[in-house]
Amino acid sequence: MIGSNEMLKGKGSSFGTFGELLQGVDTEGRDFLVTFPICRYSHAFFTPDSHQKGVMVEPDFKEKSRLLAEWILDHYSFPVGGKLKIESELPVGKGMSSSSADLVATARAVESCMGIEVPLDLLQRLMRRIEPSDGVMYPGVVSYYHRNVSLCEFLGWLPGLTVVGLDEGGEVDTIQFNQIPKMFSKSEKMLYSQLLKSVTEALKRRDLITVGQVATQSALMNQKLKPKKNLQELISLCDTVDGLGVIVAHSGTCLGVLLDQSRPDYDEQLSELMERTQKLLLAPELFYSLNVSPSPMGKLAVY
Repeated sequence: MIGSNEMLKGKGSSFGTFGELLQGVDTEGRDFLVTFPICRYSHAFFTPDSHQKGVMVEPDFKEKSRLLAEWILDHYSFPVGGKLKIESELPVGKGMSSSSADLVATARAVESCMGIEVPLDLLQRLMRRIEPSDGVMYPGVVSYYHRNVSLCEFLGWLPGLTVVGLDEGGEVDTIQFNQIPKMFSKSEKMLYSQLLKSVTEALKRRDLITVGQVATQSALMNQKLKPKKNLQELISLCDTVDGLGVIVAHSGTCLGVLLDQSRPDYDEQLSELMERTQKLLLAPELFYSLNVSPSPMGKLAVY
């Protein structure tokens, strides 16, 4: 039996995202997105206690993580409660997968502490009971049915990319946003399906020009759902410095310009973009794509 005095502690982590490379509805009416993993994380720490009923979470507003921890313990019939602590580098309500990352980190913390491996299909079923989720339980880039909480396709790993990002302020409730009917026409759904095919092929062959073009097109199409007031300005700046394209948090408040770190003139490109952005009285922040090494797809490995 596990007691609080034994001081066992499990740790789990999950990366977040900077919005999505693409998000829309396909010709089958399925909501999907393509992730853009970044080097910012949510970390979870779980300490079991056989003398405690249920899980206490810190900070206390992380109720979704508390629920998931309790459901996992219950699924495996562990007669323990415990303390769950979440430390996140991902702001809430901005479109950086903060909630999904909290949940995945929580699952990994319980997993490491209790000596279990939570299958991805089980994790996704439990997360589906809580809210729509991004595909941050998978390493690298994925196309993902976020409302169904299921994988569409694993697309590989990103090269070194930089996002010069802006936050337009406020917070968006993802659950409420996903309840808004997506009134896309048949032709728009066909275009989204074509864009998904294009970005899937582009990512597999490392065609960053096409990736940037798809991201910009998706950002423009999303203006009818969650408009970004600085989008056109950022597209103009992107064109000026010859960036790859513009990426947005489709259900959040952030947007940014994508830059290829492998370009010989990357430093000059970045410096010019930062200077021009600041002259517009905008406050840019830098985000970096996550380069992930391959690992077994069926395990909740910590990165």
